[in-house]
Amino acid sequence: MPLNANNPDRTSWLHVDKNSDFPIQNIPFGVFLTRDDIITIGTRIGDTAIDLGALHQLGYFEGIALTDDIFLQDTLNDFIADGRKTWRSVRNRIAEIFDAENEALKNNVKHKEIVLFRLDEIEMQLPVQVGDFTNFYSSIEHATNIEIYNATETPLVPNWLHIPLAHHGRSSSVIPSGIPVHRPMGQIRPEGTTKPLLEASTSVDFELEMAFITTDANDLGEAIPVEEAEEYIFGLVLLNDWSARDIQEWEHLPLGPFLSKNFASSISPWIITLDALEPYRIHGPKPQKGQLPYLKTKGAKSFDINLEVAIQPKGAKETVVSTSNFKYVYWNMSQQLAHHTINGCPVNSGDLMGSGTISGPSENQYGSMLELTNKGTTPIQLHGGNERKFINDNDTVIMRGFCEKDGTRIGFGEVSTKLLPVYTKK
Repeated sequence: MPLNANNPDRTSWLHVDKNSDFPIQNIPFGVFLTRDDIITIGTRIGDTAIDLGALHQLGYFEGIALTDDIFLQDTLNDFIADGRKTWRSVRNRIAEIFDAENEALKNNVKHKEIVLFRLDEIEMQLPVQVGDFTNFYSSIEHATNIEIYNATETPLVPNWLHIPLAHHGRSSSVIPSGIPVHRPMGQIRPEGTTKPLLEASTSVDFELEMAFITTDANDLGEAIPVEEAEEYIFGLVLLNDWSARDIQEWEHLPLGPFLSKNFASSISPWIITLDALEPYRIHGPKPQKGQLPYLKTKGAKSFDINLEVAIQPKGAKETVVSTSNFKYVYWNMSQQLAHHTINGCPVNSGDLMGSGTISGPSENQYGSMLELTNKGTTPIQLHGGNERKFINDNDTVIMRGFCEKDGTRIGFGEVSTKLLPVYTKK
């Protein structure tokens, strides 16, 4: 089925700013609460949110095999489970409906009042019910930096170039943009001591990541071939996988992170489909060592997605502290999903797969405060004379991402999260 929705010459009868992340070529999917307190599945063009449930009820998806309630749900899981043919058909139809030359909805005032919303009339929700959350460790620059900080004898652990490493996260603490998180408590062993204390983390950090969301993919015991993996990837979101470095330093051996990462993971609310990102495909880093056959990929399997992180103290101007790119991820999504299932692990609709911290080769491209401040020894200077070693209470961390080519921009919006003090029961 052709990707008609990606036509770069198409314009919309809805207003779209020149530098909008959401032109008619994007057509992301999300879930929002309307002004009438109704939760619906929707999309967005420019600064207009579109109620797909209402659009479907009004007959605009006639001819596409959809259940009556497919968009009248509080998550995208069932829609995602319908598969790529359905996703592509719906995106193509939305592009047709809102094309500048199509007057069917454009001239129907009554229908527009039902279907269209200003952004200040909606409240974005978590787009999927996350059954499982896996976080990879796939940026070679980040992994090298971390091993240097850990004072290991080699720049990378021996298996890093042979296997997409990962740990399982906690799905119950995955939250959408705009939901604040609290500074975590945990066991910390102060420097120069031998016994731990229960304290609030003083080294709360962001991790600049992206994550892909899967559909139902395989049965228990069945592996997904690497060349088929993209058929089971619905789309991507921005991910801030919060970390508490002082808790992590004490707990991470021998089983890896636990309380240092499971207190919160924030994602952007609009899922950008793999179809929308198709024009921005590029080749990722070349393998530095031979890979086993089940991990070998052909063609361009990465995407040129510009990323940035800003810190905004309460009442102050934000400062961009990092600019990176998704192209620096060494192990691509197909390899990650193929490895995840090579042992027969089943993958379900709505599963979240994080890339791991994305760092580039330059210091201003590092994807965490741990790297940017050299483990807190060199503070970052913010606007207004502020400085940061890690994230302070009431700071807001903002992550953004976008692709741009030949005058067309496809963006992710942002994931914005405020860090609050340690939770106190009222």
